[in-house]
Amino acid sequence: MGMSALSGIVLRRSTTAQQVADALSEQIMAGAFSAGDRLRESALAAEVGVARNTMREAVRILELSGLVRYEVNRGAVVISPTPEKVDALYTAREVLETTAAARRPTPERLAAINAAFDEFLVATESPTAPLIVEKDLAFHAAIVAMLGSSRLDDFYAELTRELRFYLMVLSVHDREFENPVTLLAEHQVIVDAIRGGEPDHAVAEVRAHIHRNANRLKEILTDRK
Repeated sequence: MGMSALSGIVLRRSTTAQQVADALSEQIMAGAFSAGDRLRESALAAEVGVARNTMREAVRILELSGLVRYEVNRGAVVISPTPEKVDALYTAREVLETTAAARRPTPERLAAINAAFDEFLVATESPTAPLIVEKDLAFHAAIVAMLGSSRLDDFYAELTRELRFYLMVLSVHDREFENPVTLLAEHQVIVDAIRGGEPDHAVAEVRAHIHRNANRLKEILTDRK
């Protein structure tokens, strides 16, 4: 069996679940479900017209992106973002990213940061919120990789599951994906400082960017109440 046959099998298995997950996440972002609502997989499967296993896989995808969590005796529940959760998440993010930005990257890691930034640039040219968020987080993960620890890379990957949800909230609420100029400028100053061998400047810009993110999110969450 060649690689093309294998990738075909994988695609057939996951495409429907991914499409259902995308549609559900759009509805969650649009407020069709309230925080704390149960996602009843059998009822949703019947409503959408897919197999229950497909719906279960779709809900699992949402769990990995931080939109849904599993609760004992309740099953899949839409998460309830709070300013406290934002603070806890962004504190962890700030410690990792500023500590990494204080390092001078090896040529290999600098190349990875440049490549991630270029992909982020491309994503902003034909902007859709999920793609921009994905490439934004990949750029920040490349910065964290300057710490040279696979354990910290894994920990940051865990954080990004939840960060993805919050960045989607931010992107959709402020419609950043329609005019990503500000977002681009904030990342440009970070990458310029890293490329220019100015770790103090890189740390300051990373910290400022993270604080702006966190504060804007807390404003949005407060307004939603």
